[in-house]
Amino acid sequence: MHSESGTPKLVGVAWGLLILNTLGSAGAQTIIPLPRSLIQMVTMGALVMAFALAVAVNPRLRIRPSALLLLLTLLLVPSVIASAHLEAGFGALFRCGRFALFVATLWLLSRWWDGGLTFVRSHIRMYFAVLGSVAAGLLLSPGAALPDLYGGRLVGALWPLTPPQIGQYAAVIIGLTVLLLMGRRTDKASAAVIIVPSLLLLALTHTRTATIGLLVGLLVAIGSLVMTSAAARRFFAWAVLVAAVAAVGFGSLLQAWFLRGQTQEYFTSLTGRAKVWDALLAAPRTTSEQLFGVGLGDKSYGGLPIDNSWLAVYHEQGLTGIVLVSAFIAVLGGVALLRPPSLSRACALFLISYCAIASYTEAGLGDASPYLLHLALAASLLATPHETPAAIPPVDIPRRRVPRWARGTEVR
Repeated sequence: MHSESGTPKLVGVAWGLLILNTLGSAGAQTIIPLPRSLIQMVTMGALVMAFALAVAVNPRLRIRPSALLLLLTLLLVPSVIASAHLEAGFGALFRCGRFALFVATLWLLSRWWDGGLTFVRSHIRMYFAVLGSVAAGLLLSPGAALPDLYGGRLVGALWPLTPPQIGQYAAVIIGLTVLLLMGRRTDKASAAVIIVPSLLLLALTHTRTATIGLLVGLLVAIGSLVMTSAAARRFFAWAVLVAAVAAVGFGSLLQAWFLRGQTQEYFTSLTGRAKVWDALLAAPRTTSEQLFGVGLGDKSYGGLPIDNSWLAVYHEQGLTGIVLVSAFIAVLGGVALLRPPSLSRACALFLISYCAIASYTEAGLGDASPYLLHLALAASLLATPHETPAAIPPVDIPRRRVPRWARGTEVR
């Protein structure tokens, strides 16, 4: 079976399974307690199934050249070198295997990267389904979905999801749906079904990073269309008007939502993250650890989350990892800027901008994560359409002139 764009439907299923794999196994307490081993079995099983489906739909192992995937493959090298020392335990080697299978699946799916919006729609559908489970948990048990442990912020009560995760998923699909609506690739009713509940869930998470990433990402994406799209110009004008009204009329409420009841000092220390960052940078390291890191871990230091992609990569994959991650961000951004204005380019710019902003307070650029899936989606949008062989024009062969005296004669 194939979708309207000619992409096999199993490709979309494989993409959805990759998203399921990156949901994680640690988070809030759920209504029905789920053993972490069971959650890990589900997420790892999803990755294995995604790889199997990718092989099934691409048995000849055809791939498309991709700088992002090449650099991700190279990123496996420092990961394996550092993990082989077992400083992070045998779990580091397991994470390397998971990362390798994740990248291999993306390579197999790259055959259908053609600059179209097929993967965008799969991305929106799957994350909207995840947000549907969050909304269901909120309706079934508001107390479990808005626990005091997280300061009353929205968490996953059916599947263990943290407020930053929910905020990220909501922000990404809101931004992509807004762009599809501007490009007339969806109708207003369908867009409202996704945007309105996602905005509500985003507000309940009180996630500042996701909100800023959404606003800046849309600003960059719509800005890339302003010169060529009347819809983009209208949206930009309305957005400025609404922002001005909100700043004047609801300034105090917005400030209270943004601060989340924190003191100014706690806010300026980025909710305590700066202390972990300072301790990580001050820790002594061997030359090998500086170059290749300590191996793939759980993105924590001293038992506390690092919450910064660049420092997490430096800690686990060293300076080599920093160079490779910087390279694929720079390559994606450079290619996006060189492409002519289009809806696909705008969606790619939104995703790249969002991931760049989120990398400051969230980890995930150096391992299998939703952020790498966002960037892989951006790479698929920036790929050039598949070229079909042009029809060979008929060759006009001049006919040999036959002398008049030879016409009508037969060879005996």
